[in-house]
Amino acid sequence: MSLKFIQVPLKVVIAGCLSAAFYAQADIKIGVAGPFSGPNATYGAQYWKGATQAADDINAAGGINGEKIVLVQGDDACEPKQAVAVANRLVDQDKVLAVVGHFCSSSTMPASEVYDDAGVLAITPGSTNPQITERGMKTMFRMCGRDDQQGAIAANYIIDKLKAKRVAVIHDKDTYGQGLADATKAALEKRGVNEVLYEGLSRGEKDFNALVTKIASVKPDVVYFGGCHPEAGPLVRQMREQGVTAAFFSGDCIVTEDMVTAAGGPQYTKGVYMTFGQDPRQIPDGKAVIAKFRAGGFEPEGYTLYAYASVQALAAAYKAAGKDNAKASDWLKANSVDTVMGKKAWDGKGDLKVSDYVVYQWDDKGKYHQL
Repeated sequence: MSLKFIQVPLKVVIAGCLSAAFYAQADIKIGVAGPFSGPNATYGAQYWKGATQAADDINAAGGINGEKIVLVQGDDACEPKQAVAVANRLVDQDKVLAVVGHFCSSSTMPASEVYDDAGVLAITPGSTNPQITERGMKTMFRMCGRDDQQGAIAANYIIDKLKAKRVAVIHDKDTYGQGLADATKAALEKRGVNEVLYEGLSRGEKDFNALVTKIASVKPDVVYFGGCHPEAGPLVRQMREQGVTAAFFSGDCIVTEDMVTAAGGPQYTKGVYMTFGQDPRQIPDGKAVIAKFRAGGFEPEGYTLYAYASVQALAAAYKAAGKDNAKASDWLKANSVDTVMGKKAWDGKGDLKVSDYVVYQWDDKGKYHQL
């Protein structure tokens, strides 16, 4: 009798566990990976705000084939080793189906190898180094352009609009920063303008006076910097303090109002040029979402809407192809997706078929505007 008594509850317990497991697996887990700490944490915050709002909106509309999106945060601090640890945790412990991330190309490169091995679909809203999509990974995508595209736009503007003959090229020795500087340098050379100085600085440094002295000695018309705002800000300030009046030009890693803080005020960032995609806040498709952000007291600058659109792309793929990442990847490469940033489509490498880089300039109030 006791044996029978034990058997019946055991079956009930097992059935209950299976049922709980089934419902837990019904959620679609998506990792959001980027710098949530460290000097580039502002971009991680943009990623999280965008992805969270997208998940909330999609879930409110019924989810993905009735299943809810659950986001899991992964902080890589823009450090490659930490990015690999985050990627392994998202895959092994959190069991994510896909990842929106990373931000710094030096983090995305090694982390994407983990995702590729695990068959996890990854889409980066902001990593622009060309090599990210040149390694034959079937489930790697981006929602942004590439540095070879961005560098060409910068070079053309420097030559055609600024009429520069003497360009100093500075980089931060990082995968993204040096990659962007090299791409711009190559585009300048292709049009017959050779740099008068090519120098690297180290991320985390704040005293660039020796470098600025060297820059001043070559009398450049333009100083092009491949790197992010924590170094770009102090560099441009120290240039101005030493009397270097050359135009300062950088890329899509200074697209945050923290650039003004890093520089010490709008008097130093006034006139600074940068390349970035067409301002997504000006695209009609995102009007309602942008209004929602602003009503909550958040300005969706920088990569906020890129992250939102990345979640939309994943949702569209899973809705059409099911939760099979190989099929979802093939679907994304064969179909376009309507997003808050307009219609997006990808080529066989996972790159956007259309890149929309344009040039912006900072004003005397600490705001940037498309030219």
